[in-house]
Amino acid sequence: MTIQERPSAIAGQEAVERNAAGPRAVACEAGGVQAQEQELDVLGQRCPSRSMFAELADKWSLLILMSLGESGEQRFSELQRGVGGVSRKMLTQSLRTLERHGLVRRTVHPQTPPRVVYSLLPPGRELAALVAPLGRWTELNTPLMLAAREGFDRERDTGCADGDAAREEPR
Repeated sequence: MTIQERPSAIAGQEAVERNAAGPRAVACEAGGVQAQEQELDVLGQRCPSRSMFAELADKWSLLILMSLGESGEQRFSELQRGVGGVSRKMLTQSLRTLERHGLVRRTVHPQTPPRVVYSLLPPGRELAALVAPLGRWTELNTPLMLAAREGFDRERDTGCADGDAAREEPR
């Protein structure tokens, strides 16, 4: 049983209107002040969903979600081993971001020394389930993409290949 759970730091409560495609509009309430409802469009330059998407799609967050999704609850050191190459600083920063967004829970178990574990909250499990196929797709298609990259770089290094003139951007 857990004595201390640190809830995610949420500035305000959000009411999200959903349809089959997902969230469409959000009205934020922070400190008793109701903000104007806004259509969400992740491709929109000023949309809050775009900055959220960018934070989730950073170098480490999706890998952390995949690791927690595959292995379940993990300690910090287990996560660091599971996500090869991540520094302690970046793992800490990414976990805090995921916790802040309500995707990951940090639980401190009362013992000496304290045992801290990280687990996915329901939205985090949902996102991890979406990211896992992307990871598998990447693994399956890496040889093809490496070959394409090599061919692209070779063409650029040796000059224009057939059809390159048509692809060049106007000056």
